[in-house]
Amino acid sequence: MPLDYLPAQHPQRAQLHNEIHARPPEALAAPVAIAHIVMWADAAQREASRAHLAALLRDQHQAMPDAHSTHLRANLGGFRLRWELHTEFVTWTFSVPLPADAWNQRAPAAATEAVPREWLSQLPGLCLCQLQLWVLPTREYDELPQLGELLREDSLVASSVAQGHGEVFTDFCVHADGSSRMVLLAGSMAPRRLGRLVQRLLEIETYRMAALLGLPVAREAAAVLGRAEQELAALADAIRSADRDMEPELLDRLTRLAGQVESQYAATQARFSASSAYFELVDLRIRDIAESRLGGMQTIGDFMDRRLSPARSTCEWVARRQNALSQRVSRISNLLRTRVEIEQQQSSQALLATMNQRQDLQLKLQSTVEGLSVAAITYYIVGLVSYLAKGAQKLGWPWSPESTAAVAIPLVAASVWWSLRRLHQRMFKH
Repeated sequence: MPLDYLPAQHPQRAQLHNEIHARPPEALAAPVAIAHIVMWADAAQREASRAHLAALLRDQHQAMPDAHSTHLRANLGGFRLRWELHTEFVTWTFSVPLPADAWNQRAPAAATEAVPREWLSQLPGLCLCQLQLWVLPTREYDELPQLGELLREDSLVASSVAQGHGEVFTDFCVHADGSSRMVLLAGSMAPRRLGRLVQRLLEIETYRMAALLGLPVAREAAAVLGRAEQELAALADAIRSADRDMEPELLDRLTRLAGQVESQYAATQARFSASSAYFELVDLRIRDIAESRLGGMQTIGDFMDRRLSPARSTCEWVARRQNALSQRVSRISNLLRTRVEIEQQQSSQALLATMNQRQDLQLKLQSTVEGLSVAAITYYIVGLVSYLAKGAQKLGWPWSPESTAAVAIPLVAASVWWSLRRLHQRMFKH
């Protein structure tokens, strides 16, 4: 059926719709050994991981990943590979099926033993997490005498998971081979449900390590914040007793401190926000595995709550402390600027008062010389009248020029004075 009757489609509809199917869990059958490696990588290293994956697939005559793929699953004969590209890291998960009697004689081999060593040692980025997980079909703890060889009993953490259908054991320690270890007793759990459970367990370890990346940043930021708070307290005390001459220097120091605080805030805020998101994902994954207490031992949720809560609180406390310090710096800066502005306004008012005094003096001087101006203008106009009288006398003007000038003096003076007053009134009116 043609689809020309459909409305115009959003260009990202397919991508957004398929997001809920991104990185789906893989069905697993016990017994199986799994190695999960998390490589912390920048943008260039994440792209290099795609090329590193392509090199392995090329050697195994497998199809190459495209330039936009963010996850891939491949069966490479001796092992299965699951590759996922995340925002800040890349995960490599290798799984190898185990023989049914793998635990009869000794502890089973790790999944990384089936991966080419030279290729594995050249994974791009920095290893943040390396977990060896063994999934076994048994559900009885007493059937695993080798468990004490894999995990440390003094730090053993165990719980019943998947609503009692499985049991998980770990010690949250890094062993001599550089990896942490976990054992899952799956019993007769269905392959798809087992795959979802394994993925949640791997994500708990991944997000736990990613969340803790904010702790060193918080400790370093706390030391810088302590010095900045001392400097701010000294500035606040100096501002309280400073005179006008010291204010520019104090304002400069305060501006430098504000720049330092905001620079540190910008450098750490992204890490604290990411850690907060990772902590929430850890909580969500722990709820997803639906664990319960096993034999009086500490559960994964209890362990995370006791050990991660201080780190989470430290990150949140430093973030709140940064916000509070930034607000305090802003308030003191506004206070100092207000004080400077008030003093500037007072100086401007004094300057305006001085200007008004000078203007009053100018008006008084102008009023003083106004009489001289009237006399000067009258003198010139009367002179013109005298010349006119001389010329008009020949035409029959009856008065002499002197008499005409004498009579014109008061009239001209009054007219000039009245004209100047009218001019002044118009100017002051406008």
